[in-house]
Amino acid sequence: MNLKLSIEDYLFDGEKKFNIDKAKTTVDLFYKDKSDYSKLSDDYAKELDELQGKMYAHNRYGLLIIFQAMDAAGKDSTIKHVMRGVNTHGVNVYAFKRPSLNELEHDFMWRTNLNLPKRGSITIFNRSYYEEVLVVKVHPEILTTSQLLPEELVADTDKLFNNRYTDIQNFEKYAHRNGIQIMKFFLNVSKKEQGKRMIERIETPAKNWKFEEGDVKERGFWDDYMKAYEACINNTASPHAPWYVVPADDKKNMRLIVSQLILEKLKSLKIAFPVIDQKRKEELNKYKQIILDQDHN
Repeated sequence: MNLKLSIEDYLFDGEKKFNIDKAKTTVDLFYKDKSDYSKLSDDYAKELDELQGKMYAHNRYGLLIIFQAMDAAGKDSTIKHVMRGVNTHGVNVYAFKRPSLNELEHDFMWRTNLNLPKRGSITIFNRSYYEEVLVVKVHPEILTTSQLLPEELVADTDKLFNNRYTDIQNFEKYAHRNGIQIMKFFLNVSKKEQGKRMIERIETPAKNWKFEEGDVKERGFWDDYMKAYEACINNTASPHAPWYVVPADDKKNMRLIVSQLILEKLKSLKIAFPVIDQKRKEELNKYKQIILDQDHN
């Protein structure tokens, strides 16, 4: 089961430039109605679980999936819905919020590097080391007020962020060379839709807990964030760690697109269940007979 979508419409692997002004926040719906969406979503969840099980048994690759987006774009709900049917034994999710004091005492990739996927597993980062070239780029004062970098390193912020892009590129090459596949999603929500969702959080008691005053303040830097995302994607997209820019104004549509892109990635890996030799088959047959004998005792 596949949606009639072209991966090239969402893929940025360094071959073409990403222009934030031309990036779509809406596309034609891939589902007919709520019932159709539920069926498509369930089918995807089942197939994802089967492929993750095969990857787990193969035990050679790890998959790191990174979600970046503006507030209220739907990162949490997308992760919840896309991965809901996958065996939790093979999936780990980490949400990276404002760095703790301990995390600030280390290099900018330290806290994420601690949680890279093991062989055979999928790890999801809800925000990631990319915050260091997004939030910090919009608010460069963080470099001296929180991260406490030496003055000579922050004298030229353009150079500093170019160095961070290079560091990220090198890290992702390193991860790829160690069998870690990387997918990076930018959930592209429009400013109007984001505002609508923020107001909904205010007006809906069950969603009040999601609302933070700081989100409104950050919304005032929208244009700066868009420029930061554009620069980030253009400086870190590569064939081994591509970005996927997914329209996010319709959450259901976004989840289906993300599901298929992850499925296509898993299908592209050379994974298979281990093949046992004749000797092992004979051993298993012996154990089978022991079990049958035990049931008759």
